[in-house]
Amino acid sequence: MGTARPARRTGRAPIGRGADRAADRGADRAADREADRELVLTRTRLARPAVVPELQLHLADDMEHVWAGLQAELDDATLPPPFWAFAWLGGQAVARHVLDVPEQVAGRRVLDLAAGSGLCGLAALLAGAAEVTSVDVDPVAVTAARLNAEVNGLPLLVQRVDVLAQPPPAVDIVLAGDVFYDAAMAARVEPWLLAAHQAGVRVLVGDPGRHYLPRPALREVAAYDIPTTRELEGVLVRTTRVYAVGP
Repeated sequence: MGTARPARRTGRAPIGRGADRAADRGADRAADREADRELVLTRTRLARPAVVPELQLHLADDMEHVWAGLQAELDDATLPPPFWAFAWLGGQAVARHVLDVPEQVAGRRVLDLAAGSGLCGLAALLAGAAEVTSVDVDPVAVTAARLNAEVNGLPLLVQRVDVLAQPPPAVDIVLAGDVFYDAAMAARVEPWLLAAHQAGVRVLVGDPGRHYLPRPALREVAAYDIPTTRELEGVLVRTTRVYAVGP
């Protein structure tokens, strides 16, 4: 779909004055951001998630097609899936729950973990959160979330940072939609979320029944039957639950 993404710049700037090198690095980062913006806009269309029609997101129609196309164009078979291009079930469930029970986030500081499209963070802002930060390690996800904030007219702060490598930040609520999708991610996320809970942060997790979900540490607070596709989930509707961490 659309034009190919320009290659991300990785080379060093020529040796010269410090100010010149800084300007070159700034130009490279600007070029990368523009390339990421083009990537998102040419591979998605504006659509409303099935159970969160209050928001519009830049979403793709076919996971495998977009993923394979990106790997081919960038000549990188190890490129991870474009999580930012889909409204995953866990994220939709958390977003719907936040909008259904807005007093959970109203006037509070919220962190949207592994944000992808930024859906959970945008829902929190729509529900009246005082400030929301969405974080992801993927620079394209950061761009996608910013574009989604722009189209919805919401002041979402989006950062590229691996917060799991740091202690939980000073927020009131952490939203985590569909973060237990594989063993490696689950091994990092679970202790971090437990640490956040022990620090007094309310943690909400959305999950459609992934294998690595740590059920003993969670308490169910809501459930939604969410339409999906056989390509993504193997069924047309899947019950997706929202959990609070801790008793």
